[in-house]
Amino acid sequence: MKTSVSSWVKSGSPWIWLNAGAVAISMIMVVSLITLIGVRGLAHFWPADVLQATYSQGGSSRTVIGEIVQSEQVSATQLRDAGIAVAAGVDSLERKLLKTGNRDIGGIDFTWVLDRDLSERAFPQMLFTVERYEWGNFYGFLRSFKRGDQVIASYAGSAKSSDYLALWQLLELSIARASDIRDKIYKIEKDQIGSINHEMERLRLEQRRWQLQGIERGAQIDAINLRRQQLDLDYKALEDQLITLYREINRDSISAEVSSGEIVQIEVAKIVRVFRANDMDQWQKSLHYLEKVWEFVSEDPREANTEGGIFPAIFGTVMMVILMSIMVTPFGVVAAVYLSEYAKQGFTTRLIRIAVNNLAGVPSIVYGVFGLGFFVYMLGGSLDQLFYPEALPSPTFGTGGLLWASITLALLTVPVVIVATEEGLSRIPRELKEGSLALGATKAETLFKVILPMTSPAMMTGVILAIARAAGEVAPLMLVGVVKLAPTLPLNMNYPYLHLDQKIMHLGFHIYDVGFQSPNVEASRPLVYATAFLLILVIALLNLSAVAIRNRLREKYKALEV
Repeated sequence: MKTSVSSWVKSGSPWIWLNAGAVAISMIMVVSLITLIGVRGLAHFWPADVLQATYSQGGSSRTVIGEIVQSEQVSATQLRDAGIAVAAGVDSLERKLLKTGNRDIGGIDFTWVLDRDLSERAFPQMLFTVERYEWGNFYGFLRSFKRGDQVIASYAGSAKSSDYLALWQLLELSIARASDIRDKIYKIEKDQIGSINHEMERLRLEQRRWQLQGIERGAQIDAINLRRQQLDLDYKALEDQLITLYREINRDSISAEVSSGEIVQIEVAKIVRVFRANDMDQWQKSLHYLEKVWEFVSEDPREANTEGGIFPAIFGTVMMVILMSIMVTPFGVVAAVYLSEYAKQGFTTRLIRIAVNNLAGVPSIVYGVFGLGFFVYMLGGSLDQLFYPEALPSPTFGTGGLLWASITLALLTVPVVIVATEEGLSRIPRELKEGSLALGATKAETLFKVILPMTSPAMMTGVILAIARAAGEVAPLMLVGVVKLAPTLPLNMNYPYLHLDQKIMHLGFHIYDVGFQSPNVEASRPLVYATAFLLILVIALLNLSAVAIRNRLREKYKALEV
């Protein structure tokens, strides 16, 4: 028996099984973690039923309305310390976190209640939820619809009737109308007026450039003034349109009854959507859920990033990673080719390789400080002095932006690309190089037609590793170009179309901001999970795209076994 066990150990089988078990456990842990993040994040968009109950405590009672967000057990000792009476022999009580909304009325939109003190629980079908552009959700009962100062429809009953359905339909039509007007306002303000402001700024800088050259009058200045007058006329016409549209969008309002019995007025222009979760079936809830998820990935944030979407952060992350990949790939490949094919192999080359390997272990915040000092202040400030003197003292490239963020990340990840490319170069058989040279090819032809194509899968491996690290970095980006809110994308129809000097949003920084800087912690917690899950998906898609390219290259050159 001892012999068989000893031979089994010597064969290496136990270590194979241990490695397989470790890999399996790691995969289970990773999948479980991603699943947990996804469930906690995506569950936030499901339209939960809204509870109405009587809450009695300390000899008084009141009506509470809200969504049940969380339930937990609280020890009796903790409750007694808080001055809450607990019967003898009770070890713990259940308490629930209710999202009561109506922050503009009560000051808070989340509250903890003891489950034992809730009575007369109900889920009325007429109870409705209002998602607003400001002040978060509103919960109450719809009572009337007003157009200007005139009440068009009203309802005071408690059961569904044709009057209520007519009132509800009127509200939905008004919200759709306000949404259409808001789209027109957005188009005028962001596209048309935005283009005018961009052109006005360009003219101002052009005039300032002529003034720096000593030209205060002349044909150039007259042309600028003439163009500015035309832009002023266009702006005035758009301003008149906006005044009319704002008057139209603010026409309608509703009144609703809250849990205290107070009647509250809400302008329809401030409403995103309304729904009655208690009156929705599973199909309607599923459609609502998909609509909310789509809003999350396609709209701009609002309410201090605790509501709305995160599309600018998605765009900024992807754009920055793409620019970083474009910059780091040629630089890393050239460095690796020089070290492997051209540099004399000796002490200096070994020292450079050691330095490259050590750079991969430098904390990312150090790269951020270097990027801020060298790229932003020194290089960006010099560019402003040379090419944008008319804009000074306002910096153009002498401040954080998309360009410096991408270059900083490229510098951070270039050691990975160098090491991976060198590894691929070392695997190329020496006979292939010598055969190419023997057939009359020059060293450059051998490099570009034999060595680099065969090394391309290894290059893509380096790019994949670089993307995986760069997409999740936050610390250096806080110093070189990422901000809390930048709804204007760096890519638009204004020349030069891609604005490398513009600041961007980033998913990683958005997670930090929502999770640790938000004034409403309870409202932001689900969005932290949802954004983290989306960041994982974005990184996975970027990596899968690079893997697909690498596999195609590997298939193309598999006969050479590189």
